[in-house]
Amino acid sequence: MPGRPERVGVLDVGCFSAQLVVVDREQGSLLHPEVSHKVRLRMDRALDEHGRISRAGVDQLVAAVREARRLADRAEVSTLVPFATSVIRDAANGAEVMEQVAARAGVGLGVLSGPEEARLSYLAARRWFGWAAGPLVVLDVGGGTVEVAAGVAETPEFARSMPLGARTLTREWLDDAATSPRRLRELRSYLVDRIGLVLPEALDGRAVGCSKVFEQLARLAGARPQREGPSVLRQLTLTDLRSWIPRLASRSARQRARLPGISAHRARQSLAGAVVAEALMSSAGHDVVEICPWSTREGLLLSLIEHRGRSGDRVRVA
Repeated sequence: MPGRPERVGVLDVGCFSAQLVVVDREQGSLLHPEVSHKVRLRMDRALDEHGRISRAGVDQLVAAVREARRLADRAEVSTLVPFATSVIRDAANGAEVMEQVAARAGVGLGVLSGPEEARLSYLAARRWFGWAAGPLVVLDVGGGTVEVAAGVAETPEFARSMPLGARTLTREWLDDAATSPRRLRELRSYLVDRIGLVLPEALDGRAVGCSKVFEQLARLAGARPQREGPSVLRQLTLTDLRSWIPRLASRSARQRARLPGISAHRARQSLAGAVVAEALMSSAGHDVVEICPWSTREGLLLSLIEHRGRSGDRVRVA
């Protein structure tokens, strides 16, 4: 008799959601997972003035991870890799928060280094576009960090991470009110200088934009909506992005949330996301990026599916 299906899962705990994705290792597909469950979070609102996650924020995390654990157990997941993104990892009490989640929810959240996130995003883009795509330059804008990876093979030859994410820049440079052209110029100059230290020259290859930031900016600039499916070709041009930055800057967060593609919970950091995306594209030497619907989470799932020796956290209901 055939054995029980071997299922692997990833629990991605970030600023705005905790998402569990489970795939059958032998016959499953990332496009049609066995389980895809998302719980909305607002960790951005749970941070106090000292960068600590509040008790209410910890309670949100515990409830979300408990639910994910229950679903993973019901799906008979053999290997689950839970990880926390920068909003938890870099919080002033991040280590304490993860200890509480482990004690109360029974799941230990791991963390990924910046270069590892870059490599996983590259793997996801490589699988999405295939070998025929040739050399890839993968750009990933998150809340706390941005990642750049480039190469021609299975693994990237270049993989770097910088603490220049949209949430970080919003906190340090911007506010909810309209932003002056002078402030935008100062921010862009800062970004170009910082990125230039990491990217010494333009990177050759097909430019790919991963992450929600690139997806939403492409939609803002006229790309087809997500409801039409992940396989629709979507692009973002530098010209369109530059035309939208001053329009985003002239609006409050509430006004931005009314624009196509800008979700209410990401509206506040949408301007910073646009400015850092423009600086990345410009510094990398690319006028167009193609949007990839897969990123770090999918890259980690692919790694679990394709490399059986990789270990993960075994989930058991107490």
